Amino acid sequence: MRNIETAFQYVRLVSVIVILGSLFASAFISYNSFKLARATQDRIYVLVNGKALEAYATDRKDNIPIEAKDHIKSFHQFFFSLSPDDKAIQVNLTKALYLADGTAKLQYDNLKEGNYYSNIISGNVNQTIAIDSIQLNINQYPFYFRCFAKQELTRPSSIVIRNLVTEGYLRNVSRSENNAHGFLIERWRILDNRDISVRNRQ
Repeated sequence: MRNIETAFQYVRLVSVIVILGSLFASAFISYNSFKLARATQDRIYVLVNGKALEAYATDRKDNIPIEAKDHIKSFHQFFFSLSPDDKAIQVNLTKALYLADGTAKLQYDNLKEGNYYSNIISGNVNQTIAIDSIQLNINQYPFYFRCFAKQELTRPSSIVIRNLVTEGYLRNVSRSENNAHGFLIERWRILDNRDISVRNRQ
């Protein structure tokens, strides 16, 4: 009887160990499977020129500084990159005005009334912009920014370099074909736009 009772205890102990081991193994395998499934859902493959490139999905909040600065940079390049061609000017300004509110339109109207764009065309002036830096505060909403840049105006007889400092706020809007980043610049104004150097062309 003692041998039977001891054997039963051993069988029961082994059964409990096997059951607990199975439960632990099942939980471990399930956890790793869900973890792997989540990781693969955030990963996609993009086919470019016959090559598969791996891409990862992230939350928008991780990319806000990058997207916001690119939005600001794009707006300023569209608004201030001008060539002596009326159609080219209209194309760039149309793209810029999709990225900002009425304050940018007001600035455009003021420049137009002052014959700024007509003078660009009649004077055969090419205007380009180089962004030096962008300060962005994402700790408050709407996001405040200040943009520092240099303008270069190439005239037939001279090259003028201007300092450009602007500020404004960014708020979230729906993404669209004309506004890929989903931001809108508001309360935009030019703080400084003075000549810092003039040199004659050879």
